[in-house]
Amino acid sequence: MIESNRGHLLPVYVLADESGSMIHHIDDLNDGLRSLHQALLGEPMAAAKVRFSVLGFSDDVIERVHLVDLRSANEFPLLTTRGMTSYATAFEDLISRIPADIQGLKAEGYQVHRPAVFLFSDGLPNRGEDWRDAHRRLTDRQLTLGAPNIIAVGIEDADAQTINAVATQPEFGFIVNKGVEVGDAIAKFCTALTRSVIASGRSLGSPNPQLTVDKPEGFTVAIDVI
Repeated sequence: MIESNRGHLLPVYVLADESGSMIHHIDDLNDGLRSLHQALLGEPMAAAKVRFSVLGFSDDVIERVHLVDLRSANEFPLLTTRGMTSYATAFEDLISRIPADIQGLKAEGYQVHRPAVFLFSDGLPNRGEDWRDAHRRLTDRQLTLGAPNIIAVGIEDADAQTINAVATQPEFGFIVNKGVEVGDAIAKFCTALTRSVIASGRSLGSPNPQLTVDKPEGFTVAIDVI
């Protein structure tokens, strides 16, 4: 058994909707992730505490980046649009992916904090799909090693009730405000994501490590949408 002496890590997953309806927004999201990468390069102490994955989902899940140390990462591969919006497929992927990632990091000697998943979507999950069962199993801390905190962010036609149901805490679900330009909203989401990653990474070296989640400017907490 390897002693956990290499420090603490927070696995962060960006779970990005790549369905066809994202065609007008995917470039803005790619730009936002590039900005996040550049910002983290200027925060090497915080970046050292985070391992970052980017997953694109539609009918399936494509791994764009896997547990990368952003200090040494090259430019991210681009997200691209395709297919429909299967939340069930995305959550099933995480049910197998996250425990394996945690076990791998522990085998390397790290102490691993509960992962954070930032789900970003502009629409509704596929009609008739039972994504809630996969979500329940993913977030059940008795069933899934490292059952993650999920921060859900919805833009344009996203349904507030769905986003609120996906978020693991009421304050972790966000819907873009009516009238806000979508490209601007995506940029602000990525800015808030960057702040959250930096603040959470810094806290891992403190006596009270915690996941910090900033509400993106121009968004409303989903539970407040009526």
